[in-house]
Amino acid sequence: MATTRIGIILHGITGRMGYNQHLVRSLLAIRDQGGVLLPNGDKLLPDLILVGRNGDKIAEIAKKHGISRFTTDLDAALADKNDTLFFDAGSTQMRAELLTRAIKAGKDVYCEKPIAEDLATALKVAQLAKEKGVKNGVVQDKLYLPGLRKIKMLKDSGFFGQILSVRGEFGYWVFEGDWQPAQRPSWNYRSKDGGGIILDMLCHWRYVLDNLFGEVKAVSCLGATHIPTRFDEQGKKYKADADDAAYATFELEGGVIAQINSSWAVRVRRDDLVTFQVDGTHGSAVAGLTKCWTQHRVNTPRPVWNPDQPQTMKFQDQWEEVPDNQTYDNGFKVQWEDFLRHVAADTPWAFDLMQGVKGVQLAELGLKSWKERRWLDVPALKV
Repeated sequence: MATTRIGIILHGITGRMGYNQHLVRSLLAIRDQGGVLLPNGDKLLPDLILVGRNGDKIAEIAKKHGISRFTTDLDAALADKNDTLFFDAGSTQMRAELLTRAIKAGKDVYCEKPIAEDLATALKVAQLAKEKGVKNGVVQDKLYLPGLRKIKMLKDSGFFGQILSVRGEFGYWVFEGDWQPAQRPSWNYRSKDGGGIILDMLCHWRYVLDNLFGEVKAVSCLGATHIPTRFDEQGKKYKADADDAAYATFELEGGVIAQINSSWAVRVRRDDLVTFQVDGTHGSAVAGLTKCWTQHRVNTPRPVWNPDQPQTMKFQDQWEEVPDNQTYDNGFKVQWEDFLRHVAADTPWAFDLMQGVKGVQLAELGLKSWKERRWLDVPALKV
């Protein structure tokens, strides 16, 4: 068994997502396990270089995790032919430019979503990657969640029969920042900085719906800015003018109807921060991040509507949990491993930049639907 090095340029790992999910729980975990196993039995070992504008912060992270290479000079990092893969988890506003620079430098690219702020820019990036022949990918992490992997298993087994509808609830209360610090960065709530939950979350819902339930054919979306005033990281009051909630309905291929609420201004009284209920002719399922419960047609109870009496049925007790019959690793890490195998061994890969383009397309249509207060069709895309 041989071990091969792959040099990876990491940008945007000082943020919450970049640091926790991509650096610590994915790439460092892969490093610590000895690399990614390739189809021929060899190992691929990541060799990381951290890139960021705050030299002190990336130096601190590098020292903490035993990473020898870090720099504030992105151009120099991109010029090094020993590092062949560029990854970005920074701000949405910077991503298209960063990807463009990396692709022009001949790097394979992998990134968080959204891949751009608008459809035209996203298409240009995907087209450039195709023209330059670089391998490319976009994070589609929710497909790797144990809960949704169980939903996929149920669907593939025919459990649902004909799927009728999907209902999703996502979100939690993000503190305003005055009484206690907000859990999300302040730029998320400023339009001029690329904030807004529609751009953020409809990119997720596009790949979830497309891959699990049917291609999205039309959308109706209503956005809202429920909390108009927030406080930033320095405790300074600012106007939060970006949408912090989205209430969307989607028509999917095959007649499936999906409704997904997304909100940073909702208090949680459900099993998880995100839940999906799938109803079909033969059975239903409800999944969160990790757990999944089912109710089959033959086990469906007959509730009685009687508003004059307290409800005696305990509806949640009537569902059966899908067991963990396998070990589910961190979803971000599993996708990293899949992409690294694709880069090194040309294994199949479905989540290229065009999938990211589709997410930006749906977000853009969602914003337009809100503005124009009407249903919009989702056209097919080609690069």
